[in-house]
Amino acid sequence: MKIFYLIIVIVFAFFIVTFSQFNAEPVTIRYYYIKDIVVPAYMLIFAALFVGVIIAGFLGVVERFRLNRTINRLNRTIRDLRKEMRINEPPPIIDESRNL
Repeated sequence: MKIFYLIIVIVFAFFIVTFSQFNAEPVTIRYYYIKDIVVPAYMLIFAALFVGVIIAGFLGVVERFRLNRTINRLNRTIRDLRKEMRINEPPPIIDESRNL
């Protein structure tokens, strides 16, 4: 399995290198009064991808916390219902003739 992952990493790295080579033209970024910034096109694309991954990861963490709160609330409800069941069930019947 490690070899499979290694092959995937190598193919991914090859894609990144070749993509960078084919998209190395300079791009000028202008935004209001900020001085013009010149970066290669691949850097701009990778930066946008990185920001997207960070935002998606943050949203995933928020969703995980929300789901953990829901799980804890449901576990508390289950615990309370089990406690209520134990309180309402009749006491066990002890048969004295069996013990003899």
